[in-house]
Amino acid sequence: AVGYTLDEIANDITKATPASFEPALDYVVVKVPRFDFAKFPATPDHLGTTMRSVGEAMAIGRTFPEAFQKALRSLETGRSGLNADPGERDVLESGDAALWAKVACPTPDRPFAVAELLRRGADPHEIHVASGIDPWFIDQMCQIVEERVMLESEAVTPTMVRRAKRMGFSDRQLAYLWGMSEAECRRTRLEWGIGTTFKTVDTCAAEFEAATPYFYGAFEDEDESAVSGRPTVVVLGSGPNRIGQGIEFDYCCVHAAMALRDAGYDTVMINCNPETVSTDYDTSDRLYFEPLTVEDVLAVLAVELPEAVVVQLGGQTPLNLAADIAAAGYRIAGTAPDAIDAAEDRKRFSLLCRDLGVPQPPHGTAVSVAEAVEVADQLGFPLLVRPSYVLGGRAMRVVYAVDELAGYLRELHGAAPGSEVDLSSAPVLIDRFLEAAAEVDVDAVFDGVELLVGGIMEHVEEAGVHSGDSACVVPPMSISAAAQEEILRHTEALARGLGVVGLINIQFAVRSDEVFVLEANPRASRTVPFISKATGVPIAKVATRVMMGASIEALRLEGLVADRPTAGFVAVKEAVMPWNRFPDDDNVLGPEMRATGEVMGIAGDFGTAYAKALLAAGHRIPSSGTVFYSLADSDKRAGLVGARRFAELGFRILATLGTARFLADEGIAATHVDKVGEGTWDPVRLIEEGKVDMVVNTPRGRRARGDGRLIRRAARRAGIPCVTSVGGGIAVATSLQSDRDGVLAVSSLQERHGWT
Repeated sequence: AVGYTLDEIANDITKATPASFEPALDYVVVKVPRFDFAKFPATPDHLGTTMRSVGEAMAIGRTFPEAFQKALRSLETGRSGLNADPGERDVLESGDAALWAKVACPTPDRPFAVAELLRRGADPHEIHVASGIDPWFIDQMCQIVEERVMLESEAVTPTMVRRAKRMGFSDRQLAYLWGMSEAECRRTRLEWGIGTTFKTVDTCAAEFEAATPYFYGAFEDEDESAVSGRPTVVVLGSGPNRIGQGIEFDYCCVHAAMALRDAGYDTVMINCNPETVSTDYDTSDRLYFEPLTVEDVLAVLAVELPEAVVVQLGGQTPLNLAADIAAAGYRIAGTAPDAIDAAEDRKRFSLLCRDLGVPQPPHGTAVSVAEAVEVADQLGFPLLVRPSYVLGGRAMRVVYAVDELAGYLRELHGAAPGSEVDLSSAPVLIDRFLEAAAEVDVDAVFDGVELLVGGIMEHVEEAGVHSGDSACVVPPMSISAAAQEEILRHTEALARGLGVVGLINIQFAVRSDEVFVLEANPRASRTVPFISKATGVPIAKVATRVMMGASIEALRLEGLVADRPTAGFVAVKEAVMPWNRFPDDDNVLGPEMRATGEVMGIAGDFGTAYAKALLAAGHRIPSSGTVFYSLADSDKRAGLVGARRFAELGFRILATLGTARFLADEGIAATHVDKVGEGTWDPVRLIEEGKVDMVVNTPRGRRARGDGRLIRRAARRAGIPCVTSVGGGIAVATSLQSDRDGVLAVSSLQERHGWT
């Protein structure tokens, strides 16, 4: 358009466009980002030029209001659409001034503030001026709000319900507005003949008739779904990526579709994440691009009438739907929902472990602050505290004193200091935290008779760092043969005791060859892709076939299960952290997961494999210079190994006074610095002046975290590596001792190890 005015361009377009022009598509697509600001509480949830979303959901509808509301409920953030549901309490309780402030500042919750102001009678033009949102979108939201007002004020009729469904209102929203249960609302709607119809997505841009197996739900008169009549299995995807549930579960779902197709089944995928391979319309025989809610999934199942529904592979999202799906009369493939609940319910799982003779760390539950303090007195500090049924370590914390414990519980429930906290509806779980213990992950498949172990993965960071944030290595480097044998015994005992049919992931803590089970998950885990690539065994495919009734022995004869010798090489998984996107948050690793991705390195030894993983994750580790060491008292003995290796590599070591004295007593030269904010040898100042090339800082307790936070933030501002665990420090030093040429060397695993 260079050299033309806007009027000239508009005139040309008008002349070239027929008066009867209509868009080729008869549907609307809406994509909405998924945020996880709760994982980064120090960072304001304001949106700007720095991307901070961790995933996204997409929805398709006949109109924008329908697609928009479907997209919002696809996010799985507790909202069922544009307000008008139990998740709207925050906006209902906000004053007008607070809502206008939310409208003026872009945040993930701004659309809901806009809708509430419109409901209260605000001028759409004023909202446009305050927000900068295009008037067309405000008008569309206004239509949704006007429909909501009518739904609240008029008698319920079939005509009203059909109109509301075409505006994207979910059964949960309607039930909320009409004061009934969601099940009752759905039953009434279906009795009135108002059911979901499925329309085909045009993948041919209207150039010729499309016949692709790619559908979305609507409330029209004609249904375009094309059920084949062949045996069908439905696979539930994992929804929008978020911290704790990411692309690793989509990997498992895609492999399930491949395995089911090879076994002669028609595969049906339900998912709403446009970033994933599962939502490629040629991955499965039929794809339904729909939200993963009870209403939307049951609508697909009513059309497909599958032989089974796979819920084990998509993370927590499908598991949350399993009970409703089973109650509707559909078979859940593999492990029964009750067995999954038995693993997640602390009391049931503890009783099972006791009966099986599987040791756990001392633990308890509490429904009040006073009861939590009583449990703490019995167990002793430090403690690992968490809410029931968490995903990705959400809100887990290690506490070291009673006041920290009480403060955590009040913070968790938003209670004022000194007030009583009622935990009866969601008891907190309290475990004795095993300091200086190694953590181990095991992925396995059980068919009721035989256990197929994918691998034993040792975490690089010690217990207390979430498995999703910790690097891990296979085969394990420091776990004794006796401890590994005990791990395998406990794995089989738990798989058998829980009645697992399919995948199981178990996390153990190992200290001085004592093995404790931390948790068991009878489902896919985030390490399945890693261990599958490290061993060459397609764990997800094997598990899918087992869930459908095949035995491991039969799959071995079929060739799907084969021995893949791993001796002679090491595989390392390293987490990718988003600290540059959240600069106000502390980068110390802990029990709450915050990684947004992962990489993998393979080599003949651990040091080279870990060096590859660090390089792949974007870390630039200096091969010489000055390393600053600050170790908590409980970490000093274990941290000695890493410090000695850095000294052997020729690094100059600066350290806090206590750490410097300890290193000197052990024969390692170290220069002590001043306390933060004091003297010319202030470590923060030294980092800012470029006199430090790397930081190893392991915090313990509240004061250590306060002092160390300034050091870690300075390291991040300076762009130098900052390691916050003893295991991480040792691993980094080991990587520097490796063959640097080996990091860039390439070899074939198939040729080197005889794989076929």
